[in-house]
Amino acid sequence: MTVSTTELLTEPLKQLLAKSWQVRRAFFSDRVEFVTPSRTLAVSVTGSSCELDCGHCDGKYLKQMATLEEALAAGNGGSSSFLVSGGCTRQGRVPLRENLAAIKELAGRGPLNLHTGLVDYREAKLLGELATVVSFDLPADDATIAVVYGLMVTSAQYLEAYRNLLNYTRVVPHICIGLNSGLIGSEYQLLKSLQAEAVEAISFIVFRPTAGTTFEYAAPPPLNDTVRLLANARLMFPQVPLYLGCMRPGGRYREELDLLALKAGVNKIVLPAPPARREAKALGLDIRFSEECCSL
Repeated sequence: MTVSTTELLTEPLKQLLAKSWQVRRAFFSDRVEFVTPSRTLAVSVTGSSCELDCGHCDGKYLKQMATLEEALAAGNGGSSSFLVSGGCTRQGRVPLRENLAAIKELAGRGPLNLHTGLVDYREAKLLGELATVVSFDLPADDATIAVVYGLMVTSAQYLEAYRNLLNYTRVVPHICIGLNSGLIGSEYQLLKSLQAEAVEAISFIVFRPTAGTTFEYAAPPPLNDTVRLLANARLMFPQVPLYLGCMRPGGRYREELDLLALKAGVNKIVLPAPPARREAKALGLDIRFSEECCSL
């Protein structure tokens, strides 16, 4: 669907949501999936360390993950799948290749969702042989990469890495709305770029200010602007499943976002707030529940 930037940003939100809901109904069943990823163990190959210390994270979220050594020593411990990630190197890579033997052992225990960072085609092939799926973060523009990641690479290089991975495995692009300190900038242009690519699904997360990070005092992106982006994504990708991932602000923001995301046409929500559950029933949706990472 071809739309102008002016149309994307100025159409009344109520009218836009009515359109996106009709598109969702036209191309998908009434099923919606609510995910509680309790059976997917999150594993960091670098422990709590990251060479980038990005403005939105600063390694804080790595501390909540199991180390590779802990994951291997614990056996499955009730987990049926693994999300394998870690801190990035100064080249924008997650050092998965350096831990290939251990990752192969995890692959023998259950499906793997790998977070790779930038990869060339050789590394994409190696990882593609192990991954059930790759969750690939796509930053919106060069300025965001420089400000948030501190890397002097381009968004085109990230798209190239995305294509490299697509040659060897399933890939779900992840877009963080407002990644650059809560500002929504080039996310629409990124969506337009993705229209020219093979896309199996798109997972959206939303910037949340986190204590102890560079952006801790920034505000999340305005709620209506976030919802507008989701609704336009539905119009631009009418047959592509859209996910609302686990990372997003809490409290009232989350309650309102989750409810409106359903009306915007998303197919899957991770850890939905109670109002979204009630709204799903009111919309006549068939709620299904799952316990593994939304990309698996």
